[in-house]
Amino acid sequence: MDAFSIISLLGGLALFLYGMRLMGEGLEKLASNRLEKILARLTGRTSHAVILGAAITAIIQSSSATTVMVVGFVNSGIMSLRQAVGVIMGANIGTTMTSWIFSMTGIQSESFWVRMLKPSSFAPIVAMIGIILLMTARENIKKTHAGSICLGFGILMYGMETMSKSMVPLAESDTFASILMAVSNPIFGIVVGMIFTAVIQSSSASVGILQALCLSGTVTFAAAIPIVLGQNIGTCATALLSSVGASKNAKRASMIHLYFNLIGTIVFVGTFYTANMFFYFDFLYQAASPVSVAIIHSIFNIGCTVVLYPFANRVVTLAEKTIKDDYTHVTDLRAGMKV
Repeated sequence: MDAFSIISLLGGLALFLYGMRLMGEGLEKLASNRLEKILARLTGRTSHAVILGAAITAIIQSSSATTVMVVGFVNSGIMSLRQAVGVIMGANIGTTMTSWIFSMTGIQSESFWVRMLKPSSFAPIVAMIGIILLMTARENIKKTHAGSICLGFGILMYGMETMSKSMVPLAESDTFASILMAVSNPIFGIVVGMIFTAVIQSSSASVGILQALCLSGTVTFAAAIPIVLGQNIGTCATALLSSVGASKNAKRASMIHLYFNLIGTIVFVGTFYTANMFFYFDFLYQAASPVSVAIIHSIFNIGCTVVLYPFANRVVTLAEKTIKDDYTHVTDLRAGMKV
C-alpha cells in the first residue's frame, strides 16, 4: 500500500465521518422535536418502548443519539428506568438499518437499474439535491435540514467508495494479513472494535468502515464477528459521557445501555465459540462481505433483545445496584439524636 493509497484512505475516512455527522445532525434537527414528544408519551409498556426505540433510531440513523435522548429524559424525570430499558433495546435494533444501507455498496451488475440500487451510484444525485435545497432555503429551517441530510448522505457514500478503492492493495499486504490474523482472536477483536467505536463516537460509522474494508476481500468472518461485537460495546461511550454530572437515574440509564451490550456479547461469545469447538464452523475463514457484516450486526442486536427482554427488570436492578443512592441519616429531634 503506497503513500497515495494511504492519503486516499484518510481522505475517504474524513469525508465518511463528516458526511455521517452532517446527515445525522440534519435528521435529528428535522425530527427531534416530534420524536421527543412521541418518545415521552408512548413508552408505558416495554414492548411498545422497544418498537418505538427501533423506529426512532432507524429514522435518525443513530443509536447513540436515541440513547442520549433517553438519558436526558430520565435525568429530567420525564421517563422512568423501566421505560428507558425498552427504548435502549429498540435503539440497538434500529441502528442495524444503517448497516443494511451500506451493504448495498457491494452490488455488482451490468444492469443499469440494478446498479442504481448501489448507494454510490445515486449518491451524487442526492448530494446535488442537497446543494440546491441549501442554496434556496433562505430562512426555511426544514429545507435547510433536508438539504443537510441529502448532502451528508452524498458525502458519506463518496467517502465510503473512496475508502473501499484505496483498500484494494491491502489484499496483497502480508503485514495487513498478520494484523487480521491477530484480530481473529475474539478478545483482541472485541477490544479493537470497542476502542475504535468509542473514539469516533458512532457504531454506524464504525460498522460502515468495516464494511468498506470487507470490499477489499481481506476480512474473514473470524475477524469481522468479534469486531462487530466490540463496536456494539464501544458505542455505549457516548451515553456514558452524556450522563456525567447528571442525576443518579440518568447514570443508571447509560449503565443499562452498557450492560445490555456487555451481557449480550458475553452470551454470544460463550455460545458461538463453544459451539465452534464441537462443530467447527468452516465459514469463519471465508471472506466476509458488507452484507455479511450487516447480517452479523442484525443477528447480534436482535438476538440480544430476544434473550434479555424477559430480564429487563433484572438489568434495571443491576444498574441500580451499580449506581447506588446516597442515603443520609435523618436527625430525630424529638429523641435528641445526632447524626
